[in-house]
Amino acid sequence: MKISIITVTYNAASVLKRTLDSVKAQSWQQIEHLIIDGASKDETVSMAETYKAQCPYEVVVLSEPDKGLYDAMNKGLRLATGDYLVFLNAGDTLHAADTLETIVRSAQPLPGVLYGDTAITDEQGNFLHLRRLRPPKKLSWKSFRQGMLVCHQAFYALTDIAKDLPYDPRYRYSADVDWCIRVMKEAQKRQLPLVNTQAILADYQEEGQTTIHHRDSLKERFDVMRHHYGLFSTVMMHLWFAVRQLIK
Repeated sequence: MKISIITVTYNAASVLKRTLDSVKAQSWQQIEHLIIDGASKDETVSMAETYKAQCPYEVVVLSEPDKGLYDAMNKGLRLATGDYLVFLNAGDTLHAADTLETIVRSAQPLPGVLYGDTAITDEQGNFLHLRRLRPPKKLSWKSFRQGMLVCHQAFYALTDIAKDLPYDPRYRYSADVDWCIRVMKEAQKRQLPLVNTQAILADYQEEGQTTIHHRDSLKERFDVMRHHYGLFSTVMMHLWFAVRQLIK
């Protein structure tokens, strides 16, 4: 079984090394690592090319201007040839050396999605805490009414499904939420299970675009949820979110 790891970069030289090191350290080496760069002006591309020369598995480095994060991620989708794919952005890491081995062990028979938990780290990659939103024991596309319960970096999609569902360029900050829901819907149509690996799969850096652009991100997420779950359900769930914050 081959796993496609897609890493999107732009001027990421300061954080890319730990991402590449975490992939290189994997005990499972049936890997295709796609590094999709947006024409970086720092050392990102030279670091990726050096890494490519050192790896026993396939590494593709594509550097060219793009129309933003999700455009770059769609390029990765089109290039992916593994059985499963995951997005691991610069600065994020696979949690342990046997993370991909855990995915492969859990993929019998082939599910639509494999998922797990996420550790939050600081800018140096040090563990801070587990992600506040925890993955449910049993996941369905309806689960995301409660928020994005599975982090994008801990969401391994069957490539046959994922390649047919590009990211929606209308969303600037929340296309990942929409994409995960659509992948899970398609898995349900195909009667493919969503499998909880019961493991921490990713280390995710705390700061990100959705944190920097918090208000815009929240508005987009509301629009995504309204599209998939309806206006009434989305409003009621957001009222519950507000009440939950007040009673904490």
